[in-house]
Formats: sequence, structure tokens, C-alpha cells
Amino acid sequence: FMRMYDIIMKKRNGEALSKPEIDFFIEGYTKGEIPDYQVSALMMAIYFRGMNEQETLNLTMAMAGSGDMLDLSAIKGIKVDKHSTGGVGDKTTLALTPMVAACGIPVAKMSGRGLGHTGGTIDKLESFPGFSTSISTQTFIDNVNRIGIAVMGQTADLAPADKKLYALRDVTATVDNMSLIASSIMSKKLAAGADAIVLDVKTGSGAFMKTEEDSVALATEMAKIGRNAGRNTIAVVSDMDQPLGFAVGNALEVKEAIDTLKGHGPEDFVELCMTLGSQMLIAGGKAKDAEEAHDMLLKVLDSGAALDKLAEFVEAQGGNKEAVYNTDLLPKASIVEPVYSPVDGYIEHIECDEVGICSLILGGGRETKESDIDLSVGIVLTKKVGDKVVKGEPIAYIHTNDKEKLITAKERFLQAYRYSETKPKKSKIIKHIL
Repeated sequence: FMRMYDIIMKKRNGEALSKPEIDFFIEGYTKGEIPDYQVSALMMAIYFRGMNEQETLNLTMAMAGSGDMLDLSAIKGIKVDKHSTGGVGDKTTLALTPMVAACGIPVAKMSGRGLGHTGGTIDKLESFPGFSTSISTQTFIDNVNRIGIAVMGQTADLAPADKKLYALRDVTATVDNMSLIASSIMSKKLAAGADAIVLDVKTGSGAFMKTEEDSVALATEMAKIGRNAGRNTIAVVSDMDQPLGFAVGNALEVKEAIDTLKGHGPEDFVELCMTLGSQMLIAGGKAKDAEEAHDMLLKVLDSGAALDKLAEFVEAQGGNKEAVYNTDLLPKASIVEPVYSPVDGYIEHIECDEVGICSLILGGGRETKESDIDLSVGIVLTKKVGDKVVKGEPIAYIHTNDKEKLITAKERFLQAYRYSETKPKKSKIIKHIL
């Protein structure tokens, strides 16, 4: 016989919880049998007392098993999933998945809509006229087997315990705990059914984890959970101290991803896609090392196979594939306004979050779950950290359909940049591979 009271007290006193105790509280809470106030007390105890590696794994597995566990066994090959902890201008899935699919790695992704400053992968994909992620699980599996790639909206009830727990942690100041963050992310990844997982953990001003030390700790923790759960897991820590690439905003990011597949993407973005792609090919058993993987990815970019794969994928889910070859068919804003540099010098720092908020102000993100997104708006930077600027030269272009929003966003955008007279050191996009 178990009581929630005893479990709370045990953790409060700094002892490790057993698997049956963790299963008991997750199951009871998911069913609504254990009240919020008791779970809040337990979360606070975990926050102060921490969890060991075994507890963290047991918590993750209990949350993963609290709802549907996707069975992807009908998909041929080793299925590799990529997860990013998110940031500003993070359009990685759009370029990366066609690259690895063209190399023969099946990509079966469940994606969400965005909440906050940018749209999620699904919002971005909906920039293709007619594109839909509301497909049945059967179509999802068939598409992966046929063309190697499919993305569906989160229809399945994946890790419902995590949704409930996250909402509670959010209002009880218990979000910020390594075990709780790692188990929250990994429970969804394990429920989504992939055989191998490549994690892209962001670090810097535009990331959830602001310091490199914290990001490495989170990446290590998540990779450990994945491996302990029997999934081949690799974590990459990458820079999010400034926006990724130049484009921020849904259709603008899609266009940048397409440019990348055509062989002229931004340097930092290309490097990130090549690094993550190489790790996915290694995890999927297609390449023995990073060098061989790198060559395979270059081949599918140079031959146009990766671009054709994106077109095939867009068409398979009802979208207009012509937009892949002619990006003028994507949603376009009616007003495009330059933002000029106020000084001569070098860009020393960009407050990454602020650029994201500018895109939100323009209508490119969601304030609440019910908000509508304007897919055409956003910001395209022309200068980034380390670049030389001349007073009066454009540092970015704002794409909008609303004069008033333009004024607000522009003022805020100018505040996000810091300048210096000497050239600052550019930071590396890839920090660690764990």
C-alpha cells in the first residue's frame, strides 16, 4: 500500500524514490487521483533534493508510458529522430530532414506548433500552400516507407503526464531542475518511437540554457537517459547567442532552408545541418565516421537530391511542390523595410531573444495557443556578430503587413544590437559533441 504523503516525505528527506513509487505518482496524477497540491510539494522536494540517474530514467519511462507509445516497427530501417531545444531562426528540420532522407535514413517526425516568438516546424511547413500535417498514422508510416520522410502533428496522446506536470511546474517555480527538464523532453522523444535520437541542445542568449556549462549538463543528462532506455543517443551543443542563419519568421525561414538545399545557405546554418546530419547518418548505420557522412551529405546537396526530396515530401502531404523550386510562391509580406546601422564599427553582440520578440510583434509567433500566425512576416538580418558596419547601411530588413507593428518592432530591433570599435571574436556554432 502506497501513500503520496510518504513519497513526498521520502524525497523531502533526500532519499531516492523507487521505480514503483515513481510509477505510482505518475499514474495517479495522470488519472487525476492525486491532487495538484501534493504533486507540487513533491516537485519542490525534487527541485531542492535532486534525482539520481536511476530515478531520472524511471521518471522519464513512467511519463513516456503514460499515454500512447508510437510503434514505428512497420517502417523499414533504423529510424533516427532529431530534437532541438529551440531558439531564434531555428529552421533546421526543414533542411536537415530532406538531406538525411536523401541519404537513406527514414525520418518519421512528430512536430508541434510554436508557442512564443516563432512558429513551430508545422507552422513553417504550412507556408507551402495546401500542406497538411493532419495525416493518419497509416499514411505517416506509408509515406516514410515510400519516400523516406513524413511529419505529422501531435495527434497521438504522447506523454500526457508530461503535459500535466509541465503546466504545474510552470506555475510553482520548479521548471529549472536538470532531471525534470531532461525527463520532460526525453519522455516525448521515447514515446515517439525512434530507434536513435540526435539532440541539438542550444546555448546562449536565445536559448533556454544561457550558459555553456548548463547546456552541457542538460545535454549529458538527456543523452544518458536515451542510452539507459536502450536508444542510441548523441547530443550536440550549439550556439544560440545570435539568431541561426539570417531569417527569422515562418515563410522567410522556409526560403532560407530551401536556399541551403540549393547550396547557398548561411555559413553557420550549413555547418549545423552538416554536423547534425553526420551524427544522424552515423546513428543510423549509414556512415562509419563523420568524414564519410559529410561526403554523403555533400553529394545529395550537390546533385539536387536533397532539394528534390523536400519537394517529394511537400507534395506527399498536399503541398504545392512548385514552391520548393520557386520560392516566390511562398507567402510574402506587403511591406519590406530596411533597418539602418546607427553607427560605424563592428557588431559586438545581438540580444537573440529580442530579435525573436520582434518577429512575435510582427505577428510571426503566438502570444497564446489560440493566436493566429502571419506566415509572411519576420526579419532578415544582413549583418551578424563580427561583421563590419557603416552608419546608414542596412543591418536587416523587416517584412510586415502592418505599419504600426513595423514601428514598434523596428525600435525594439535597434535596441537588440551592440556595437564596438574593434572586431570581436566570432563564436563557433558547434560547441560540443557528446
